[in-house]
This record gives sequence, structure tokens and C-alpha cells, in this order.
Amino acid sequence: MKRPILIGITGGTGSGKSTVAKEICKKFNEDCIAMIEQDSYYKDQSHLSFEERIKTNYDHPDAFDTPLLVEHLKMLLQGKQIEKPIYDFEKHNRKDEKIKVQPRDIIIVEGILILQEKGIRDLLDIKIYVDTDADVRIIRRLVRDMKERGRSVESVINQYLNVVRPMHMQFIEPSKRYADIIIPEGGQNKVAIDLIVGNIRQMLQDTEE
Repeated sequence: MKRPILIGITGGTGSGKSTVAKEICKKFNEDCIAMIEQDSYYKDQSHLSFEERIKTNYDHPDAFDTPLLVEHLKMLLQGKQIEKPIYDFEKHNRKDEKIKVQPRDIIIVEGILILQEKGIRDLLDIKIYVDTDADVRIIRRLVRDMKERGRSVESVINQYLNVVRPMHMQFIEPSKRYADIIIPEGGQNKVAIDLIVGNIRQMLQDTEE
């Protein structure tokens, strides 16, 4: 099996990373692309009480099981199946079940600290940073966390001001310098996405020759 193309997509919370990833996926057959979310690799916190787990700083590199993510990416690049963890954001812990992910020609890994982590960065063939204004990002996060994660307005805002924004400035924003491509306006930037898709198609063609 030829080595898959590994694409990393990063940016701040609510920047549109997932939208960019989904727009790229739409351009290819489902059986040739796999998606890995860094959010799935938050550390198991079974040893902590719920009260302790809710205090976790999910925007800090230490919150992630990066060695496991790197191991899984390497396995996929070697043509091996992985069992991706599932994280429950209401219980602030991993679920018992896992998702089997088969190796594909294209693998997308997306998350806030993809480019900050050298172990991940060094594996990537294409490094993408989605750059979106802070006011847009906080609104998107507010809507998402209330709808999908059962959070209150106050808790989302407090977390943003006390944790998310400081971590963004310390870890995420500086990782922009590692990007091959910076996309303003995320998934709405059709020109940028078309250029990326064209580049991926050319890389796939080159590997077949």
C-alpha cells in the first residue's frame, strides 16, 4: 500500500476547522478518506471525580494523549487499522466504546493544537491553519457548547475569558508560523478549499506514477 497523504487542519476554537475538513471530504469518495479529530484524544480521566474533571483545561497541550494520537497516525500511515477513542464532553471522560478507522489514501487530522505538537507536525504532508476573527469564534463556540455539550452561557463565557483565550494566545496563534496554507474565513473560503483539493489530487496522482 502506498503511503497515505496526511493533512493537518488547525486554528482556534470556532475557527471553522471542522467545516474546512468536511468541505475537503466532500470532494473525494468516502472510501478514500479518513477523519481523525484531536478532540477524540483527550486523556482518560476515570481516576478523577466529576468535580475534578470539570476543571480540566481542555485547551492546554497536557489535556491530550498526544503519544496515542501520534501512534495511531503512524499506524494509519503504515496501512494499519486503529481504534479511535470517543470522548464524552458532558461526562468529561472517554467512553468505553471505540471507533474502528481503516487506513485510507487521504487522512485528515484536525484540532486546535495539531501544529503546536512537533510529533504530529513532522508527520504531516500539508499543514493548514484556519484564521478566523475572535468575535466570530466565540459566538460559534457559545452556540456549539450550549447545543452539543449542555453548557450554560455563563460557563462558556467564563471558560473563554479565563482559559480559551489565554491558551489561544500562548499555543494556537503561534503555531500559525508552521502552516503551509493559511485560510481566512474557514469553510466559506471556496477558492482556498478548491486550491487545496487540487493540490491533494496532484499528490495522489504523483504517488500512483
